[in-house]
Amino acid sequence: MRTLMLFTMLLVMPLYLFAQRQQVPVEAYGKLPNKSMMVISPNAERMAYRDTSNNRDLMIIIDLKSGSLLAAVDVSSVKPDNVYFIDDERLVFVASKNKHIWGYRGRHDISAAFAYNLTTKKIHQLLIQGYGIYDGQSQLGNIVGISADKKFAYMPAYKNLGSYNLYKVSLDKKRKPRIYRKGTSDTRNFFLDGNGEVIARERYNDNDDLHRIEALIDDDWHEIFRQKTPYRTKGFRGLTPDRKSLVMISQDKDHGRWAYYTMSLSDGTISEPIFSHEDKDVEYVLTDVQQVVHGVRYSGFTPTYDFFDKKLNARMRGLKKALPNNTFTISDYTPDWNSMVFYMDGELSSGDYVLYQHGTLGMLASARPDIPGQAVHPITEYSFKARDGLTIPTLITTPVGQTAKNLPAIMLPHGGPELYDKLGFDWLTQYFASQGYLVIQPQFRGSSGFGPKHLFKGRGEWGRKMQDDLTDAVNHLAEKGMIDKKRVCIVGASYGGYAALAGATFTPDLYQCAVSINGISDVEQMLDSEILDYGSDSSAVSYWQDVIAKGEVNEEHLEQISPINYVKNVKAPILLIHGERDESVAFEQSEDMFDELEDADKDVTFIELEDGDHHLSQAKNRMKALKAIDKFIKEFI
Repeated sequence: MRTLMLFTMLLVMPLYLFAQRQQVPVEAYGKLPNKSMMVISPNAERMAYRDTSNNRDLMIIIDLKSGSLLAAVDVSSVKPDNVYFIDDERLVFVASKNKHIWGYRGRHDISAAFAYNLTTKKIHQLLIQGYGIYDGQSQLGNIVGISADKKFAYMPAYKNLGSYNLYKVSLDKKRKPRIYRKGTSDTRNFFLDGNGEVIARERYNDNDDLHRIEALIDDDWHEIFRQKTPYRTKGFRGLTPDRKSLVMISQDKDHGRWAYYTMSLSDGTISEPIFSHEDKDVEYVLTDVQQVVHGVRYSGFTPTYDFFDKKLNARMRGLKKALPNNTFTISDYTPDWNSMVFYMDGELSSGDYVLYQHGTLGMLASARPDIPGQAVHPITEYSFKARDGLTIPTLITTPVGQTAKNLPAIMLPHGGPELYDKLGFDWLTQYFASQGYLVIQPQFRGSSGFGPKHLFKGRGEWGRKMQDDLTDAVNHLAEKGMIDKKRVCIVGASYGGYAALAGATFTPDLYQCAVSINGISDVEQMLDSEILDYGSDSSAVSYWQDVIAKGEVNEEHLEQISPINYVKNVKAPILLIHGERDESVAFEQSEDMFDELEDADKDVTFIELEDGDHHLSQAKNRMKALKAIDKFIKEFI
């Protein structure tokens, strides 16, 4: 009976949507979601979420039964990253801010955690630079455990450059933290048991390329895992519910997909794969604030879940069966899993939060009320063969009410590059479709989520075979009559921005225009910057050297794949957009490209986003970027 109620509820949910297609203004796509980061209290009676409606930015806490407002915290001066309940009365906010650190060059994204008490309405920062800890660190929002009495949080931080320790931090008031367990300079994480006692730590040494796990047995550290590697290839994500083993993500030796294992803390014994799938990677584990793992999420255009609890597996299968063209992402859950908050998007949904309780779903809020479900443009899965025979999974978004026949098109490669697109609502994709463009999102070689062979075929192929995959997508769809090859623009952000510039310089006759958002133009300069920031022996640099050049980095190769060296080839107009405070891709990447294009008398426009970051997370900058794109695209295709 409950299953029937669940399916019925799911099927009638779209009734609130408009019966006919509505013309959605461009501004609706450029706005941040009205509601986001929705979480539920342990007793399922309270809800917290970020609200950016009405030109404000607040963390809202409400009573679910009465709907009454319990608190509203202004977060407009920071970038909220996460929020969760510690108990029914207290929450932790994690936020970041871009600022200078005295004595250090440049600006940095500084993250911090704040404890908020609903009863007293007081808030305080948990770890503060220079207040009992090293003043030069930027990542101070990580909590690895909570004490049994819920009075303290356990948080790792540097005491100085030679010691990464675990601190015991008051959740009730501002108080100088004290070292709870000493670490080493190469400690990366700590793991605690149910009583708040440290039972293991993870270490990685950049100089020695040594990855280790040590268990604390009888107050002595015992090494139970050791691997020599230039960067970590195994991820230790948390603890099993009995706290006797660590949860480890690694590649399955039989089929190569990322799988879930356990490692015994008593002797380091690694289990056979517990969660493993021949056609999907384990890409994420579901953990609570104590780092206890409850289940996993698999990769794919539509994410799927797997749990220890068979009832939870059945629940997720029911959701998928009822709405196969929608994605359901778990936003939060109560400790007993009887209440779950889902974020749903896809077919007939621009993003909705729904609450599962007692076998039924209930609507909580729409993330984007200005974009009705009937205005969401359909996304379909597609695939084609690249010139060397490799299958390229692809998402195609077609404007509502139109067929894919001789349409103008937007090539939209994703960032990363070792990421992938999902079958859900993407504001930029949906904007383009709303303007009548077919949107192409190829999962070019080097994309994650489709197995190690597909991923590793992208190593060393920046500007080469990875770019060929995009070219082949355009040619294939044009041959099929789906797009008008004379009306295609390439648009991308981050690595996608690099691909846009590579498209304009390496295949200048293919695209009618190019838009690079926070994109890379000079790969050599990018790698030099990584070396300057992290050191030539760092795992970060080793990773990028492997991705860009299979570890065999030479100046000639980097020059050949850098679009900035080929501006003479450019024929199409180019729009550059970059955040001034982008911590991932240097602002100079676009600034220098603009100078070179301008000197070569090319058609180029540069939009600088004041205080802008890598992800266009500020409402004003996202809107400014979208309006510039809207004007540019309509002028040239």
